Amino acid sequence: MPVLSTTRSRLAVTTVTVLLAAGAPTAYATLGGEQQPAAVETSARGSAYLETRLFFGTERPDGGPDVTDKQFMAFIDREVTPGFPDGLTVQDGRGQWRDASGRIERERSYELILLYPAAEAKGRDARIERIRDAYERAFGQESVARLDELTRADF
Repeated sequence: MPVLSTTRSRLAVTTVTVLLAAGAPTAYATLGGEQQPAAVETSARGSAYLETRLFFGTERPDGGPDVTDKQFMAFIDREVTPGFPDGLTVQDGRGQWRDASGRIERERSYELILLYPAAEAKGRDARIERIRDAYERAFGQESVARLDELTRADF
């Protein structure tokens, strides 16, 4: 079983790496004002949006108490909602990552999903980076993972 689990983990990491490497240049080129890929232009519904997902761990590297639901939601109210008042989604998760010392860490986590018009990407980027920095400082985290993907949305 451990060999299968290791193989699956390696396969998952490799798959994510390949997908990100292939998709990132197209998404970021589009954000820079260049023409959108044909697949996005021909979609039947919606407008060009960016979906940003942030992943927040809850264990503190210094051994302090885990971030609670109440603390996290207060953080969302204070640091996220003012910059994204039109809406957001928070999901509970379980995550795994390698910390700065090389240990595999498994922890309860939160996934924050933000959707905003692609035309607003530059202005929203600074807000998102402030959110990441604020969480790292407030809860002693090494990092907050970020994924950006160009999509279409219709409300």
